[in-house]
Amino acid sequence: MSEAQRRSGRGCSVIIGLILLILAVVAVLAGRGMISVPGIGGGGGGVVQVSGVIGSEKRAFFEDPRVKKVLAGHGFEVRVDAAGSRRIATEVDLENLDFAFPSSAPAGEKIASRVPNRGTSTPFHSPMAVATFTPILQILEREGVARQQDGQWFLDMGRYVELARSGTRWQELGTEYPSPRTVQISSTDIRTSNSAAMYLSILSWVARDGAVVTSDAQVREVVDSLSPLFVGQGYAESTSAGPFADYLAQGIGARPMVMVYEAQFLGEQMAESSRIRGDMVLAYPDPTINSTHMLVALSDQGAEIGRLLTSDPELQQLAAEHGFRPGDPALFAAALREHGIAEPPAFLATVDPPVFDRLEELIEGVGASYTGPAPAVDTEEDAS
Repeated sequence: MSEAQRRSGRGCSVIIGLILLILAVVAVLAGRGMISVPGIGGGGGGVVQVSGVIGSEKRAFFEDPRVKKVLAGHGFEVRVDAAGSRRIATEVDLENLDFAFPSSAPAGEKIASRVPNRGTSTPFHSPMAVATFTPILQILEREGVARQQDGQWFLDMGRYVELARSGTRWQELGTEYPSPRTVQISSTDIRTSNSAAMYLSILSWVARDGAVVTSDAQVREVVDSLSPLFVGQGYAESTSAGPFADYLAQGIGARPMVMVYEAQFLGEQMAESSRIRGDMVLAYPDPTINSTHMLVALSDQGAEIGRLLTSDPELQQLAAEHGFRPGDPALFAAALREHGIAEPPAFLATVDPPVFDRLEELIEGVGASYTGPAPAVDTEEDAS
């Protein structure tokens, strides 16, 4: 073999080696969803299907065609079913799923403690807030319950609890809202709904003068004190979508104050056909609580979805446009500015929820005070 042939052979070997190295790197990146290559880890005709169970408040986000397009670009088709956070934590069969994505940290921690997993991530969060009306806040301001600060309304939850437990009726407080109803924030049914559980967490903190419930005796004390604030509402729905829809459609006469996720109100404001109008306004409980959306990865693919939701700028931006607070506050602020919405407070006084099992004891204790059956839950729009 001539010297020229030997050089040619060595050159071909180097080129083949480089090609094989490049292909190996591409395969690894595609398998991780970091790039999309037809037939390798998704993309083109080889998109990997991933299944999860989520709180229903995130359904619109996962069904957004823009979100689906970004995930497909990473090689994934994500299919989700909705269930209440409490059910996800204790009842839903997670065996054949890639991730579970409830709407509260206690539920996420409970899931992580009971099933094998690949870790957790928290792509976004949403503080609890109250959807209400300017005349209502003006009434409560006179009573020392509401205050306005830097253009934002806050509700002193200690003073609110005192007023609500007194049985005071709206018509006794002024002519702006001459209703015979007692002063109450409407929530969902505590037996089925995570948003009601978050509301209960706030109230339990207030009832204990700024401390988390940690013992059986404290549970009994809080249940006796707070049950009337739930039972006294009358019929309560199973999902936060119900009372918020009444608030939007029927106005102040039906729901003067509704406990909601901040994301519900802001997401509605940013929607193309927003139903937020006139004197509708968002107020923040002081203190409030963060509904932390914790994704529990049940497979490697689920872990990758958690990573993408947390780190991909496009997905974080889209989460902000659905009203959620992503990891980067600048993205949240930019989404609101784009829609002409004033940015809410970046920092709120928040409380910690009880651990999952203590919170369950509180829920069961208050729930036992109801006289009727729990509202039926639609599996497609489960409690949140």
